[in-house]
Amino acid sequence: MKLKAAIIKEILILLRDRVGLAILFIMPMILIFVMTLIQDSAFKTLNEKGISIVFVNNDNDSLGIAIERGLRSSELCTVFDSVNGKPATAESAQQAVAEGQFLIGIVIPPGATAAVKNNVLQLVSQTLGQDSVNVTESSDSVEIKILIDPITKKSFIASVTSSLREYISGVKTRIMFESFSEEISSLIPDKEKKPSNAFQQTQIIKYTEVYASKSIGEVVPNAVQHNVPAWAIFAMFFIVMPLSGSIMKEKTEGSIFRLHTMPSSYLLLLNGKIIVYVLVCLLQLLLMLSVGKIFLPMLGLPVLYMGQSITGIIIISVATAFAATGYAVLVGTIASTEQQGSIMGALSILLLSALGGIWVPTYVMPQVMRNLSAFSPLNWSLEGFYELFLRGGDVYSVIGSAIKLMIFFVITLGISSWINKARRRI
Repeated sequence: MKLKAAIIKEILILLRDRVGLAILFIMPMILIFVMTLIQDSAFKTLNEKGISIVFVNNDNDSLGIAIERGLRSSELCTVFDSVNGKPATAESAQQAVAEGQFLIGIVIPPGATAAVKNNVLQLVSQTLGQDSVNVTESSDSVEIKILIDPITKKSFIASVTSSLREYISGVKTRIMFESFSEEISSLIPDKEKKPSNAFQQTQIIKYTEVYASKSIGEVVPNAVQHNVPAWAIFAMFFIVMPLSGSIMKEKTEGSIFRLHTMPSSYLLLLNGKIIVYVLVCLLQLLLMLSVGKIFLPMLGLPVLYMGQSITGIIIISVATAFAATGYAVLVGTIASTEQQGSIMGALSILLLSALGGIWVPTYVMPQVMRNLSAFSPLNWSLEGFYELFLRGGDVYSVIGSAIKLMIFFVITLGISSWINKARRRI
């Protein structure tokens, strides 16, 4: 009966605070919308896909065609051959990159293929010791101009130049093979035994990108997969504000002293608050997940993939809710005034969320910050959701995180009880 009365009391207090309820449920939803939209392009940048490139092919031969075909078939970049609706030229491309329309511009000079062929023919002539190879007097150097917007990351530039070297090397190797084939075939009487041209259609080494995940199919990290669980966790821990405020209000109004006269322990008196606010946390999480599954895709963002273990989601969610509630009780017990509770709760949650990878993923943090993030309960929860949402984990993969969160809950309640007893003696 005592527990039932405590639960009813907490529900009535919570329902009366409509502004507080709006903050608990509406603010996290707005945060998910805003932060996901903002970070969507940032995650694409981290994945280095879709780099906007303006391409000018003044060669119109094997080399220029091979480079253009390779760039267009790559997920690394998005290739444009026009500027403001007109065919791109070296001058217009440079101006467009300078104005920020494209991150990178590539200009293939006229006669690039001829220069490469000339270089290869000279090498064939020197290798075979033949004077019969027709070598022109043109320059054997190719100067491909790469136009770069100053804001472009160095990793983007390195990726593009690496791809260009790969395409040029492929064309050069093919021309070399063809030249050797022609020279050797001229020296072999039996034409049927001359080298075949199968090399042109054969790619010896191929590359395939596979994400290391236990999920069926490919789970690609994106802003939705990070922001939905991250801000849901932040919202659950932000329960510290109303819960610590409720505890502080009982102190200032004197009701806590009347409760102390009851033949019950401090923890038993808190059970009503803990149960109610754990349920509030779980309801928050449910709303946040619905945003990722239903509303964000309406804005053109990826749909939230929740993995294959509903049981795992329930376990890590319940553990997170208890950890958040326990921390809120601790803050409310330590603080002496409502102002102290508000400031301590808000600043500590902001600090723990920043350390825990809520604001930005831990894998883009420096090593020192990554080491510190291991001490944030928000990081334990986030890692649990990552295991389920990104790595395709099962129940057993989140047990470790859930245990740490429940231990954190027990420790915070233990400290709260000890502080309360110490103050009552005084």
